[in-house]
Amino acid sequence: MEVVIFSWEYPPRIVGYLAEHVRELAVQLVKNKVKACVVTYHDFLTGEYNEADGIKTYRVTNPVKTHIGVLTWVLTLNQEVERAAANIYYNSGRQISLIDVHDWHFIPAAVTLKKGLGLPFVYSVDSLEEHRSHGANTPFNMAIKSIEWLGMYEAGKLIVKSDWMRDEVYRVYKVPLEKILAISPRSAGWIRNVLRVYGDLVGGKAAL
Repeated sequence: MEVVIFSWEYPPRIVGYLAEHVRELAVQLVKNKVKACVVTYHDFLTGEYNEADGIKTYRVTNPVKTHIGVLTWVLTLNQEVERAAANIYYNSGRQISLIDVHDWHFIPAAVTLKKGLGLPFVYSVDSLEEHRSHGANTPFNMAIKSIEWLGMYEAGKLIVKSDWMRDEVYRVYKVPLEKILAISPRSAGWIRNVLRVYGDLVGGKAAL
């Protein structure tokens, strides 16, 4: 199995806890004989790297330098994420099994690659706009919510870190509960359960 992980932060660029979580995921995948490549953002460390522990990274930067907010930054950056992932796909001989997208930022790229290359994706939900900006319904907030909804609709499976978040995803977006898997990264069987989700999704690829 070969997996491409999308994350808007990854060491050495650490904004919050997500960077270290994604790195640990990649480390555990490699330990379980899964080829893992992380596509992420950095403002000047760009290109493909062979990291420690057998992880490959592909860092991209935004070709548009001035933005009025995070939304335009994300949407323009997605084009570079798509390009990087497509390069990885073709350089692998089209052997990429799936994409695992962490949080909402690179959902547009994942959807485009699903439609264009037939790559299924998992949406690993780390937070919701409803929680980050509780009750906010400005056009800006609704645009981000629409991207979250798109990811939940197009993803083959959703992974959340707790039963509470599973229930919140259902409450806010009415995603069928059977599509959402609660897998705590602190649980003993964490990586086995993630691999089981990946395997189920790849096994059902023909039905996408």
